[in-house]
Amino acid sequence: MKQYAVGCLLIVLLTTVGYAQVRITVDASQPGEAISPAMYGIFFEDINFGADGGLYAELIKNRSFEFDLPLRGWRVLRRGNADGRAYAVRDSSRPRNPRYLRIEIDKQGRGFGLNNEGFRGMGVRQGVPCNLSLEIRRVKGNVSGLQAELVGTDQTTMAECRITGLTDKWQTLKCRLVPSGTDSKATLNILFQGEGTVDIDMVSLFPADTWKKRENGLRADLVQLLADMKPGFLRFPGGCIVEGFDLSQRYQWKNTVGDLINRLVTINRWNFEFKHRPTPDYYQSFGLGFYEYFLLAEDLGAEPMPTVKSLLSPNRSRTVGRSCRSLPMQPSVRKMTCLILPGSSVLSDSPSPEGHASPICTCTRGLTASSGGRRNSPAVS
Repeated sequence: MKQYAVGCLLIVLLTTVGYAQVRITVDASQPGEAISPAMYGIFFEDINFGADGGLYAELIKNRSFEFDLPLRGWRVLRRGNADGRAYAVRDSSRPRNPRYLRIEIDKQGRGFGLNNEGFRGMGVRQGVPCNLSLEIRRVKGNVSGLQAELVGTDQTTMAECRITGLTDKWQTLKCRLVPSGTDSKATLNILFQGEGTVDIDMVSLFPADTWKKRENGLRADLVQLLADMKPGFLRFPGGCIVEGFDLSQRYQWKNTVGDLINRLVTINRWNFEFKHRPTPDYYQSFGLGFYEYFLLAEDLGAEPMPTVKSLLSPNRSRTVGRSCRSLPMQPSVRKMTCLILPGSSVLSDSPSPEGHASPICTCTRGLTASSGGRRNSPAVS
């Protein structure tokens, strides 16, 4: 009974306190400390189809056949009595993109070729064109061209286009597919016309309505969502992925700029390292590279905050978010201006970014504990 009485007393006291009046006075003519707009922003990490298959608008998975399995994302098509084979060939003269695919067609039948599944399907919209391009050469035989098809989930052909003009020299050929419907799980067929041998590489399919209609661009709908957030900064390309699983897989920004064919495809550490987030088919093509990140930050009106690997403890590595002209700790940080300065000696063999005669980056910097523990590699740049 005594415990019951004490409990009732506590309830009465708490109820009384809860209903006590509190007066708050706000003087709008005396604002407090200014809050920097850079206190609120976006942290983008290139994992789990965040870039490839996500913000980056490329619809083809493994476009350059550089994944661990060269045909990951692809499968061979044999229609009717068609017969042939497809296999990867390595070219040591192209160390940054050594593989291409060789197609040998013994019998054309009703169609011999390839299918690409996209990133768990290709999202296409009715009437929105998709631009197909590929590097191709004829090695031997009478292969005159190819037919490309967008196929819906019900296996109906939603669009088709043809490419001709093959020669024995590598060239980039293109055609345009205009879907007759909308499908989030479409796939692409490529069927070769004739018999013989052809080589292909850098097979690419982009919707025409990318952000600001840029080639090799970003998804307009996703960028608009980011822009609507009005971020003060954009931190990229991530945290732990900057370290990589080991030194060979660390994020090296110089491998992410210049011509697409020379951007070094890398396995993403979340591809295999974390069992609870399995993305065994996720690699980084770096089509969304450092320059594109800076350009995105400019489009969003946000401060760019690039993240680079630090020179801290090899047993508990951290990443340093720091812009082009901050503390002289790393050569990789000091030289970031070359990404957006035309005619840079650091990347003199890369095409100058169009429309930027002066730097677009600023000197935002930050330090974040990104990971630590059992397998961190020595932190070097």
